[in-house]
Amino acid sequence: MTEVLWNHLTAAELRERAAENAVVLLPVGATEQHGPHLPTGVDDFLAAEVCRRAAELALPHTPTVVAPSVWSGLSEHHMAFGGTITLSLTTLHALLRDVCRSIQRASFRRVLVVNGHGGNMTALNALATELTAELSMPIAITNYFSVDRDLVRDTLDTQGALMHACEGETSMMLAAHPDLVRTELLPEAHGPEITLPAESPDPVYLAVPFDRITTSGVAGYGNAATAEKGERMLTGLAQALAGTLAQNPWKDLLDR
Repeated sequence: MTEVLWNHLTAAELRERAAENAVVLLPVGATEQHGPHLPTGVDDFLAAEVCRRAAELALPHTPTVVAPSVWSGLSEHHMAFGGTITLSLTTLHALLRDVCRSIQRASFRRVLVVNGHGGNMTALNALATELTAELSMPIAITNYFSVDRDLVRDTLDTQGALMHACEGETSMMLAAHPDLVRTELLPEAHGPEITLPAESPDPVYLAVPFDRITTSGVAGYGNAATAEKGERMLTGLAQALAGTLAQNPWKDLLDR
């Protein structure tokens, strides 16, 4: 299989990919508490996993490279639980600016930031506008978990979308990184249902610390997870992301 990971390729190989007008997928996640049963790197690991699978699927029609993931994001709301590393908005902006500028200087022209953390969603949409202006290069944004919402809804038994350390995230971790799931603690992996802030219909937004929402650190039902559900979601989401690349969302902004 052709290598797709930036940090597994040589500089010469990356120059060749840039000459082919390859898309660079940039996973952006978080390092934060995920209940009693999951590691803190869930959002980072899953965004990177979907990107890798999507890039491999896309290669027949779209040259694609997966950049090293940005493993920390905006996680202030999880700090009370411990185990969380958070960035300020200005730091995230500066970090993404420098990473995207480096990608641009390596002669790539198409960047798709693939977000894996609900707390990053609104900020990344805004930062895309800023970065596009600053770099004179269109920066596209998506969330790996929303490229096929119907698939997620139809796969899960207890919820219609991803929450936090929930049936969906736990299932995907059981499929991709089963050795990191504390399966003996799955009976404790449950909490109230939530809607991600960026997708909430509420007329007013308030920043609420996550420990006021759930004492377990879980929102949803991680105890309903299975590896089979996780593999179905990872496979389907990667296919949807690869399909997005084939549609070339940059086509009206760049010469193909």
